[in-house]
Amino acid sequence: MSATDAGTPTIGPADTLLFELLATPEGRADPYARYAELRERWPVHRLVLDASAGTGGTWVLSRFDHCQAVLRHPRLGKDFAAMQRRWGLSEEELAAQVAFTDDRRSMLFRDPPDHTRLRGLVSKAFTPRTVERLRPHVVRLVDDLLDEVGAGEVDVMTSLAFPLPVTVIGEMLGVPRADRPQFQRLVRASAAALEPFVTPEALAAANAATLEMEAYFRGLVAERRAAPADDLLSHLIAAEDNGDQLTEQELLSTAILLFAAGFETTTNLIGNGLLALLRHPEQLERLRQDPGLLPSAVEELLRYDSPVQVNGRVAGDDVDIDGHHIPAGATVLTLLGAANRDPRRFSEPERLDVARSEGSSMSFGSGIHFCLGAALARMEGQVFFGRLLERYPSIELLDESPAYRDSITLRGLAELPVALGS
Repeated sequence: MSATDAGTPTIGPADTLLFELLATPEGRADPYARYAELRERWPVHRLVLDASAGTGGTWVLSRFDHCQAVLRHPRLGKDFAAMQRRWGLSEEELAAQVAFTDDRRSMLFRDPPDHTRLRGLVSKAFTPRTVERLRPHVVRLVDDLLDEVGAGEVDVMTSLAFPLPVTVIGEMLGVPRADRPQFQRLVRASAAALEPFVTPEALAAANAATLEMEAYFRGLVAERRAAPADDLLSHLIAAEDNGDQLTEQELLSTAILLFAAGFETTTNLIGNGLLALLRHPEQLERLRQDPGLLPSAVEELLRYDSPVQVNGRVAGDDVDIDGHHIPAGATVLTLLGAANRDPRRFSEPERLDVARSEGSSMSFGSGIHFCLGAALARMEGQVFFGRLLERYPSIELLDESPAYRDSITLRGLAELPVALGS
């Protein structure tokens, strides 16, 4: 019997494939062949490995149109506490996690009207027009980083991919320079809670990291209350003080989300994107010769190896996706990395083409939770790749198979050693 048929489901090849993809280092490191098989054979599949049948179970989607429909559906929301029920936690662990998530008010896990209110407080800082005014400053930041790096061997991830976006979002939010490096470790520990399969140990570490970040921002908020500055955190505090329905916990959660998302996605875009270009030297040279392709090239790099591979929703009501009945309470996982290589949406999707002009990918999501910082990430990517290729006539990949971090929701390299030739 198929896992998506009525009755008692049995574990089949689709479940084995999904387990490899979502829960093993090998599958997380190299997901694309598995995505292709899922997309063609089981594009809408109920995950039998999830034992929570009474809550509607977990459904996994891998085609572009299906993923887009889910992310735009008004009755598929972001109840994070409910999503945690899927992953086999003990009752004690589940109770602790539900209490933890219910005590936080991040817009990442809120539905309207709370999501609308929280997003509205910060959205003006990330409009394309506002972001474009930052471009000359980002050019200077990139040039300064490249001056520091010089020529020779360098790990792109530690020397360029992290310092650039953390500086940009740090300056916007008002996080002092000396305080920023600690957040790479804390954000990555906290992001483990976003994985489809998370161990109790990883969940405990994620909660501990989040508490540490909350403690930091609580102190920074106190400093800004005493001495406001011209930064986003001070503006959020002013909104709270003016009675704009922003609680202390919402203030802290919003600050953490903006800071973490502001660098982690762009760090992965730079690393994944540069690796893709180095593995396709003809495309790298094409971009070098025609900088006017930078906007389309960044879109293509986002599509080809997306920094965000998985997004989730919870069904508030019964919904139908391509003839499959998904009951209320079910978790729905959209495989954005699979959707981005759907041949029904993109021609020759396995091919990197920096001049591709077939519309946006799913890398920033869709619907009301479309990534708030998409314009900022795009601009930083355009500046980085443009200045890098202009500065260095040769860039040599020193490790043909650099290691990816062991995660699937956020896909990024652990390191990327290259030789920069002047």
